[in-house]
Amino acid sequence: MDHIQPTPSGGPTGSPEGAAAPGAPDLGALLRQSARGDQQAFAQLYDATAARAYGLAVRVVRDPAQAEEVTQEAFLELWRTASRFDPERGSAISWVLTIVHRKAVDRVRSAEAAGRRDTTYQQEQQEVDHDATAEAAHSSLEAKRVRAAMGQLTPVQREAIELSFFGGYTHTEVATLLDLPLGTAKTRIRDGLIRLRDFMGVGGALA
Repeated sequence: MDHIQPTPSGGPTGSPEGAAAPGAPDLGALLRQSARGDQQAFAQLYDATAARAYGLAVRVVRDPAQAEEVTQEAFLELWRTASRFDPERGSAISWVLTIVHRKAVDRVRSAEAAGRRDTTYQQEQQEVDHDATAEAAHSSLEAKRVRAAMGQLTPVQREAIELSFFGGYTHTEVATLLDLPLGTAKTRIRDGLIRLRDFMGVGGALA
């Protein structure tokens, strides 16, 4: 059975639960025949119950297209598990509708789970954005600390540090730009780094 599309006139309506309408087929017998692989009996079972099954699915899932899918899944399970029907535990129609209801509830729960996953994903993305904002704020605070520390250097130390670390110049280029001996330029850079380390509380030796 490739596709199920129940119609409102496809089965008994207005009958008490489990009661057969006049001239209606014996659903229990159809289930037992279906369990033996009787496809014609299963088709009759479908024709007799599809409308009620679809109506129940629509009430649970609230979506006609999904209700059709739920109904199809339920009847596929009925075909596979017809041998499990026990008339002593309830009527055939009750058993059919129980399977439909379970499939419909599973579909609703699956949709809710998918919704929770989407919500979790969005929250995670928001957390990433928050982390990025926090990181930017931290970087901004660090930049303020560096500027404050640079203010503690002597003018010649600050000039050498700015050229070396913020300007990207080598020691030799700093010496040339400042018209200093290379050793003097290195000393100013090193002394400036030591003062920066002390002011900012950064441990560890400087190379």
